[in-house]
Amino acid sequence: MNAPLALITGGGTGIGRATAERLLLEGWRVIATGLDRDDDLPADIRFHRADVTDPDAILPLLAGENALQGLVHCAGILRHEREWNIADFEAVMKVNVSAGFALATKLLPRLEAAGGAVVMLASMWAIFGSAGAPAYTASKGAVAAVTRSMAVAWAPAGVRVNSVAPGWVETRMSTRARTDRDRADRINSRIPMGRWAQPSEVAAVVRFLLSSDAAYVTGTMLPVDGGYSVC
Repeated sequence: MNAPLALITGGGTGIGRATAERLLLEGWRVIATGLDRDDDLPADIRFHRADVTDPDAILPLLAGENALQGLVHCAGILRHEREWNIADFEAVMKVNVSAGFALATKLLPRLEAAGGAVVMLASMWAIFGSAGAPAYTASKGAVAAVTRSMAVAWAPAGVRVNSVAPGWVETRMSTRARTDRDRADRINSRIPMGRWAQPSEVAAVVRFLLSSDAAYVTGTMLPVDGGYSVC
């Protein structure tokens, strides 16, 4: 019997990579896709460069696989103040929301065949507003909302859909905030746990939501933010 298979968008860096590594340790087979990858990405993570906004470019990666146990949409972009321009706003929405929705919909038959699960990457910004990143904020709110709709629609087919909402995580995307001393100090003073998350800590929650331990969990957005969102 084949080991369970997961497809992870944005699986070459950050939280996506950490999730791939965690699943490998749990005995999964992992296919990662996206436009970027770390130079030291483990060889056991089968990375394929592809545009995640084009699901038809990703489907061939699953040739010969009739069942998919896990889909994780980690791919995401942030364009800071540029997001007030409509073209940048729409680009962020397309990668962060539409790509995951389109891919999950295309892969539904494979997920249904396996009784699989989907995890979408939302964010604490699904709860807050952001003066500098309106598209990123809107996209993550939309991720949480579309997750609920997919969960309701696909539960009769045996497919669970959840999202995680990371807070401040030490990734490339957060470099700008982490290297701005004043901003980092303000952030740190608000996090009840007193530190930023490691990508592996978010990955552990994603693994839980994909596993049979979460067999009765669907439609939720689970914060992984050290308490930031409850302050």
